[in-house]
Amino acid sequence: MSETIAFKPETLAQVHKITARYPAERKKSALIPVLHLAQKEFGGWLQVPVMDYVAELLEIKPIEVYEVATFYSMFNMKPVGKYVLEVCQTGPCMLNGSDEIIQHIKDTLHINAGETSADGLFTLKTVECLGACGYAPMMQLGKFYHEHLTKEKVNEILDLCRQGILALD
Repeated sequence: MSETIAFKPETLAQVHKITARYPAERKKSALIPVLHLAQKEFGGWLQVPVMDYVAELLEIKPIEVYEVATFYSMFNMKPVGKYVLEVCQTGPCMLNGSDEIIQHIKDTLHINAGETSADGLFTLKTVECLGACGYAPMMQLGKFYHEHLTKEKVNEILDLCRQGILALD
């Protein structure tokens, strides 16, 4: 990014509201919610200058931000499509066919896990447990879970996304 990195005033106000929840010497406690704001505001992913900006705001070392951002699958370290398909690949989901769902998405969109479709709409991510084992196989799309997936359900979801009908927030 060649331009100066800075939150919009209304987002910066949110950051201050979040950091105010914690003692001044514990600003790092606000890191995850602030990273969510940063990812949303700066194109859906966390470039190094954005993470450095967050570190500066929270008065912590940049490496502390990088450690958290790279650990959690909810943060993107490279550009992603409009729709990020986060398919669970842990035990219960795999036993219920998530490997077939992942392969179906790969075949349908002509991408591998971690890649974005040629039209820029979809990114496929395989993730660890999303906490909905009883509804396997499942995936997260935006803030929503899609459960008991079948190839047909996945096709419907992809079609709704292409039509711009499916909500993410």
